[in-house]
Amino acid sequence: MTDNPAQRARVPRRTRARVKRLPSWWLLPAGALLGAAAGGAYGLAKPPQYTATSSVVAVAAGRSDVDCADALGFAQAYGRVAPQLAVLGDAQVAAGVPAATLRESVQVATSPDAPMVGVSATSSSPGQAVDIANAVSRALVTQAGHTKKDTGIRLERLSRAVKPTEPSSASPALTSLVGASAGGLLGGLALLARPRRAADDDPGRAPVPGPAHAADARGPLG
Repeated sequence: MTDNPAQRARVPRRTRARVKRLPSWWLLPAGALLGAAAGGAYGLAKPPQYTATSSVVAVAAGRSDVDCADALGFAQAYGRVAPQLAVLGDAQVAAGVPAATLRESVQVATSPDAPMVGVSATSSSPGQAVDIANAVSRALVTQAGHTKKDTGIRLERLSRAVKPTEPSSASPALTSLVGASAGGLLGGLALLARPRRAADDDPGRAPVPGPAHAADARGPLG
């Protein structure tokens, strides 16, 4: 059996013709399907992440000139100090991980109404997340104790981190749903940017004759 170059050239043309005959809205379900598959694969491939949270509270260290407003202000300041190397360097020994890992996994939150500092740690291991959160909060209490004579404020442990039982990261079902939404959106944008078909490309539309010239309509003169 011999290959005919003309026959091979007709195959892509047939494929393009079939694609052109598809309805214009096919990009929407196709994009949603591809996005759902990609999002589900990402959710299955990425290991689950667990988050544990420990909290400390700022209190007066025995000075009469320190009030609740001062404690609230210092709690905000200690919340900004917690991710710095001085605190993380003391916590890395207790947590058993490098300071760079602590910086990536630790998040600190403060309250505008209460002198509290929340230290959250995220890791693929629930036990490691607990160790990191407790280690950073202990290091923060220690750092505050070094300056309590000057500031009149000390930090006390309010709650220890508890081992999480469920992952805090998105499940494969959620990532699949997000991927489907993103894929459908991209399909809609591609549909809007797609050039409209010309009238000659639509085989189901009959050509409309143009208007006859005035001379042709009246016939030949004379």
